[in-house]
Amino acid sequence: MQFPVTVIDQLDEDQLRKWHDFYGVTADRPRFVEEGIWRRTQQEETAANSGWTGEGDARRRIVHYWHQFGLVDTAAAPSLAMQQLYLYHSVAAPQTEIETAWEENHAMLAEGGWKETGPGRFELGDLRVHMVRVEEHPEDLRAGRRLPDDYEVIDTTFTSVNTFPPRAVRRRPWEVLTHGVRVKDTPGQPLYADDLAQLTDFLPFQVEAGCGVSYEAGIPPLHRLHEIYHVNEIEDEQLRKGFTFVLAPGRDPLLAEMFLDTENKVGELSDMYRACFNAEVTPALRALKRLEEAGHMVGPFITNNVDALGARAGFQEEFMRRYDQRIPPVTFHPDAKALVVIGLHADRRWVAKRARAAGLKVFIVDPEGFPRPDGSWFAYPLEAPQTGDVVVRRTAADAISDLERLLDLGGAQA
Repeated sequence: MQFPVTVIDQLDEDQLRKWHDFYGVTADRPRFVEEGIWRRTQQEETAANSGWTGEGDARRRIVHYWHQFGLVDTAAAPSLAMQQLYLYHSVAAPQTEIETAWEENHAMLAEGGWKETGPGRFELGDLRVHMVRVEEHPEDLRAGRRLPDDYEVIDTTFTSVNTFPPRAVRRRPWEVLTHGVRVKDTPGQPLYADDLAQLTDFLPFQVEAGCGVSYEAGIPPLHRLHEIYHVNEIEDEQLRKGFTFVLAPGRDPLLAEMFLDTENKVGELSDMYRACFNAEVTPALRALKRLEEAGHMVGPFITNNVDALGARAGFQEEFMRRYDQRIPPVTFHPDAKALVVIGLHADRRWVAKRARAAGLKVFIVDPEGFPRPDGSWFAYPLEAPQTGDVVVRRTAADAISDLERLLDLGGAQA
């Protein structure tokens, strides 16, 4: 296993310009780091997905990744590569389950060809893994959390050679854990409409963009990351319906792939970043830019997306993604009369709440699902649109193109 790991070989001039302008250290917001955090806990509030039955059920699984990408010189032209890998996995479970998992992990490390270099430390080429088993986790002690007396914890940390994430990065998943379970909103009684015709009475409008515009650019939905990092298990594979948390420590699917199929798995960890970099600005984004130029839309362009498509379309981005549940600061243009939320779901709902409080009318564009590669439909309903909101169950491309026609701007242009 050698680092750096090539993501896109031999970039052409346009790709190099794209990197320097929108992703590298000279960009308006460096996007050379990809990061994700999931914490899955077994408690009363998560019983439907975690299998919680009582106070003795306190299993927990935390997955945190923080990868850095950059250019690597080759004989012909620079390549885009994963330069640093950091993957942290922590699991808490009853001692009998932890004992089994501890033995299985060591067996998989041996089978995968990892070389033991010290107590709990192994390496495979340029990749390192440190595995620790404790009765009480230091972060639980710090936070005053207590697991049941018969519980133990295994921490497993993968790092590429010479990768040393700052302490603030390493502690981030534990800070997220202290915020507790995300409380779902209660839905209101929104109005469902066929198009954005009502928006013409609330001009100019501002936009908050989620995965809708990214999905139309060929970027997989967030669900793909859940698959890569094995966050949930789908209960009905045919219907793609219902899920349970991955909590059992034995033969953890993410660890098994990292231990036994290391090169292929590390390559897969770059899939989302590659898709974001390769994506092109969509017709919907170009239409929004024309609406901005015509004065019907005002900025900044509020976004939760890491793909830079908004910036590449010419918008001033205001980035909202964060891991706590505090209301993020957001700039509403003083002339804005509405907020159009495109393809955004539960986790990033705070901007719409603040828009309502500021007196803006909220319009939501979302088909409430997406087609899977096999042609089946993956239903992804909105969590809680509110009374007074207008919901348009269409794709961004269709809804925004229609809006252009309604405003006599020439419709969908090239």
